[in-house]
Amino acid sequence: MDDLTKERVELLLDFIMKKCLWQFHSRAWDRERQNENIIQKTTQILCGEPVENDTPEQKCYFVDAAYLAENYKNRFPWVSEIDKVDLKNIMQGLRERLDYLLISGSLNAELTDPHY
Repeated sequence: MDDLTKERVELLLDFIMKKCLWQFHSRAWDRERQNENIIQKTTQILCGEPVENDTPEQKCYFVDAAYLAENYKNRFPWVSEIDKVDLKNIMQGLRERLDYLLISGSLNAELTDPHY
């Protein structure tokens, strides 16, 4: 990942960390599923692709994704200006960074407590 991509991932990540409560799910599997679905749907919205939201769970992820997409477009004009392939790479980097910070790199023992 080049420096510009890393910088852009961090900008998008900073917004999530400051403005999105969904990052605080209490179990690792919840966080993994939310990161996958919300970032995937956000990417689809930003790239003008169809978004599946047939189930209540998918609709919930869609709402969070729509919020992210709208704010990303408003705060970061480059999101609408860059190539879709580059945007997808940035969003994949964002997903990987989220997974690390919120799951695999987290010191929160409750995430993996089988009795919680």
